Amino acid sequence: MRLFAAVPLSPAALGAAKSTLQRLEAEGWPVRWVREAGLHLTLKFFGEVTADRLDTIAEMVGFSLDGVAPMPMRITGAGVFPGPSRPRVIRLDVAAGPELELLQDRLERGGERIGFPPEGRPFRPHVTLGRLKEGQRLPRDAMGIIEAIAGQPEFLADRVVLYESELGFGGPLYHARADFSLT
Repeated sequence: MRLFAAVPLSPAALGAAKSTLQRLEAEGWPVRWVREAGLHLTLKFFGEVTADRLDTIAEMVGFSLDGVAPMPMRITGAGVFPGPSRPRVIRLDVAAGPELELLQDRLERGGERIGFPPEGRPFRPHVTLGRLKEGQRLPRDAMGIIEAIAGQPEFLADRVVLYESELGFGGPLYHARADFSLT
């Protein structure tokens, strides 16, 4: 099973992300767009693990969240990874206070203690909207359209979910394996 910990979007933020996704899908770009259920903010990707590791990972996530309060977040606009000259991933940017970075660091450190190496690159909070298909490029006007996406109202992140990502035809399906409230 492939596991990761993520912040699900609030209903209002999810609605805004879906609306943006639908606008971009209508452009007809060569992109594999994320399904609605895939709109989340990933904190820690554990990768492929055996089923017997699920409880250990869930316990570590729970310990990492101990004492973490709900936190305000805001979608601030959109962009691409790794950069405009050779985009591979289209994303929504998410801004939050330092508590989000501290939470992500706690998950990285906790993961390392149970055998999952740290990501190795700086944490950049975002919601993935789509990935360019292999060997394809965005049209010239695409960056202007992406960069014109407006920010959204603030929302409260009050949960972290440990998801299983099941690869399948048409993209991955996500199953919640553990759900944690921030208190």
